[in-house]
Order: sequence, then structure tokens, then C-alpha cells
Amino acid sequence: MLAIQIKPEEEVLAKIFGKKVFIFECIGCKEVYFPREDVEKFIKELKEEITGKAVLDYLCNREFAREYLRAYSSQIKRAETVLVFSCGVGVQVISSLSEDKAVLTACDTLYLNGFQGLRVQDFNCNQCGECYLNYTGGICPITNCSKGLLNGPCGGAKDGKCEINSEADCAWILIYKRLKKLGKLDILKKILPARDYHKIIS
Repeated sequence: MLAIQIKPEEEVLAKIFGKKVFIFECIGCKEVYFPREDVEKFIKELKEEITGKAVLDYLCNREFAREYLRAYSSQIKRAETVLVFSCGVGVQVISSLSEDKAVLTACDTLYLNGFQGLRVQDFNCNQCGECYLNYTGGICPITNCSKGLLNGPCGGAKDGKCEINSEADCAWILIYKRLKKLGKLDILKKILPARDYHKIIS
């Protein structure tokens, strides 16, 4: 089971201020608590131009999401930013399918105790309670970096591969390439604070 909450309003608004926005809203499978009323209220109060909105479930399904991207391609093309209301998996899927577009999350996924189910997606979410995807180009440094580093690579990568798992790409090299393609390398100048483990340990 997952539980999702909207990020602090000022944090989201600062990221999309003055931009044309396309919105993905994943109402989630039955195992996800999704605050739909709060999300709808938030969207309704946005002053930014919304080029379109897609409401769906199972945004974590890559092929399903790809079809929605095709169906809404003209509206997404007019947007400068894609804003996603979902767990971290949905955001990563949309980001991986929209390499030339800034994809932002409006949500944090909360940690819950108990069995989390079987993961069949290409992406994972550690339920940090403070999603970092807006700083890392939609590539999660927690689940994709073997060391879970927040502020750059460890220095052990070789030929773009992780020193711990030579079959895996270095997450921070992928993050760098993604941000460079988007013209947003300046984001890397911001030092992220240490993780608040109180949000994921109960």
C-alpha cells in the first residue's frame, strides 16, 4: 500500500511559476491512498496556463503511459512543464518517456509499514516522504544509485557504470545527462540537505 500527499504549495508553485503546464493525475490503484479532492482543489486554484490534463490509473505501467502521451501529444507539446500527481514511480515513468520535457512531481510518497507488494515496474519508489525527483531530472537518486547519494556521484563509476553493480548505469551520470539535455544543469548547484529518516522509520 502507498499513501501520497501533495508537496507544500509554495514548493510546487515556485517550480511552475509563469510556465505553461500539462497535468497528469494518477488516481491510483486500490492499494494507493490518493488525496483526489485536495489535488483537484490545488489544480483548480492554479493561475498558470494549463494546456491539458489526463486523469488515469496505473501511471506506473510504461506502455499504458506511453499511449496517454501519444493521445495528448499536441497539448503536451504546448506545455513547458509536465506536472505529475502520483507516487514516485509514475513520475519516473513519465520522465523516462518525455526526455525533451521538464517533468515535475507535485507529491511526496509516504512510508508505510507492512508488506509493500511485488514490484513489476521498471522503476521503484522508496517512499521517502520527501521526493527528490524535481532536483534530479525525474531520475531517483535513492532507488537508482546503489549508495543512495543525494549530491552527486561517489567517484567510483567507470565507463558510466556503477562500481557496486557493473551491470547498472551510474544514476548520477544519467541525472547529469538528463539535466544537461533540459538545459537545467544549474539545479546541481543546489546542495540537498541530509535525508530526514524520521519520515521513513517508525
